[in-house]
Amino acid sequence: MAQEFTLTYSETSKGWPSFYSYIPEFMMGMNNFYYSFSGGNLHQHNTNIVRNNYYGVQSFSSITSVFNEEPLTNKVFKTLNLESDAAWRSVLTTDIGNNGLVDAAWFEKKEGDWFAFIRSASSSPAALTEYALRSMNGIAQSSSFTGTGVATVINFDATVNIGDIVSTGDNLYSAIPPYTTPTLVGTIKNIEVDLSANVNRITVDATVSGGAVPVTQDSFILYIKNQEAESHGVLGHYMEFTLQNNSTVATELFAVESEVMKSNP
Repeated sequence: MAQEFTLTYSETSKGWPSFYSYIPEFMMGMNNFYYSFSGGNLHQHNTNIVRNNYYGVQSFSSITSVFNEEPLTNKVFKTLNLESDAAWRSVLTTDIGNNGLVDAAWFEKKEGDWFAFIRSASSSPAALTEYALRSMNGIAQSSSFTGTGVATVINFDATVNIGDIVSTGDNLYSAIPPYTTPTLVGTIKNIEVDLSANVNRITVDATVSGGAVPVTQDSFILYIKNQEAESHGVLGHYMEFTLQNNSTVATELFAVESEVMKSNP
């Protein structure tokens, strides 16, 4: 069943700009106030100090719009900037199915505005169809693995530089020859590098959904950053964004901006 809304018409814009979650049985305006009936009870609107509350049911504010400058150019949308007195949770989609997400807690206040990098909204761990849209990076072939379950240890030769980009919380993958289909091992719990003691290893929790210990000792090991850390933006000709605010107090939003660059494949 499709969701129902109450629509409002604006004489100024000559259109229907707002959709409300409440469904009244009857509505009317009188003496500069708006009244509606629900369940046989009379309600006076715009007098409750608790915002987004209709007929005793708490809802949220949602705004949907689109960035569509130069619609024939494929672009990378990197950031989201809110000229607002509060951060809003943001869901972003493009015409190529590349989705992004910015949780309200990820915004940082800079010079009075709320600023955040756009993260991938794909599944975690990444699905096979998402590998091309995520930052899958290779490490090297493993020398051996020990342990199972929450303490699966992937060992590397001392000549291997695990690198500083990979970190705990990332998802680790392995691939066997011909190295075309990586499979999930698990979530990285610890990284230990002490070459003088011949320690060069990553500890993985292989009990996560879909995780499995590598099937060969010398599998090629890769990783994908977790969604909060990954900030490669989203790709598309345009980007539709939906902002959501669950606040119960008055909140003002003046403008929404994004840092955009041309994609050069």
